[in-house]
Amino acid sequence: MKIFLTGGTGFIGTALTQALHRRGWSVTALVRTPGSPRAQVLSTMGARLVTGDVTQRESMRAAMTGVDMVIHGAGRYEFGMDRAGKNRMRSVNVVGTENVLGLAHELGVPRTIHVSSVVAFGDSGPQPRDETFTRQVPCRTAYEQSKTDAHEIARKYQQGGLPLIIVCPHQVIGANDHSVFGYFQRLYVNRAMPPIAWSPGSTFCCVALSDLAEGIALAAEKGRIGETYFLSGEPQSFREIFDCWRGMPGAFIPRVWLPVGLAVALFAVLEPLQRMSGLPAFLSRETVRAGAMSLNYSSRKAQRDLGWTHCSADAMWEAAVQGEIQLLSGRRSQSLLRRLKPLEVPRQLPVR
Repeated sequence: MKIFLTGGTGFIGTALTQALHRRGWSVTALVRTPGSPRAQVLSTMGARLVTGDVTQRESMRAAMTGVDMVIHGAGRYEFGMDRAGKNRMRSVNVVGTENVLGLAHELGVPRTIHVSSVVAFGDSGPQPRDETFTRQVPCRTAYEQSKTDAHEIARKYQQGGLPLIIVCPHQVIGANDHSVFGYFQRLYVNRAMPPIAWSPGSTFCCVALSDLAEGIALAAEKGRIGETYFLSGEPQSFREIFDCWRGMPGAFIPRVWLPVGLAVALFAVLEPLQRMSGLPAFLSRETVRAGAMSLNYSSRKAQRDLGWTHCSADAMWEAAVQGEIQLLSGRRSQSLLRRLKPLEVPRQLPVR
């Protein structure tokens, strides 16, 4: 099986590449900079690297021609960006999806996987929802809007005859993550987490990185053309997530649960300060708005149709926090600001 993969150098992509190789599949990974450390990890794993960019359609044509499957996993995920950053994110997430799926359709690729997100369906409310649910409320962040628009592009191609399967991951959890949860985990293990939080009743169904990678690979292997699959873990409220963290090495006990409006005002002040320090604005107004929604999406369909399983929430968080502690052991001489940033390639941890 010859696979053309976008997003291979990302947080999910490296684990996904390994899951594909375990099946004996040949992976051609689209990368912008073949000499980068992340690209070289893929090469070491056996992937063939081709230079290109999802925002430049013709850069993918030669490598995509004649493959058995396209897996489109490229995407940008960040909150609190300035206007230029939001425009770049939209270019990758929306224009990139149009380019990849449009070219796959033009070339007659027999099977395509689009990695979407449950945020494309919006706030679920407190009750669990499945793949038949439709969005009920407007988007709250630029990221949510970009993934929603990209999902609609994928649905258009699915309905237009592209042999396409859509997978929708929930929030992905693992060590060395660049997302808000990744920064919160590093604040936690560095004992620098402020004792405040918000929206204790919001429900998330976070999923472990290794489980997600296997779920995408299973969809590629067994998924039915035209279907959508949620890949979500065990539902937990934010209060339950933070209660789970209390039992692990670190330091975080929420002593004050802020109203959403007050948290938005506070983080608005913090956004420029984080950028001035060289950090992304992970404590941002968008972070608050994203955390104030529930994403209670069930993965029963993927479990039933694909045979997919996921670990417990406790096991997921323990592995992620212990992974961050392991990485921290080699970074104690660095400043706190540097320790909060993810490593470009975490040599201390094996690729899973």
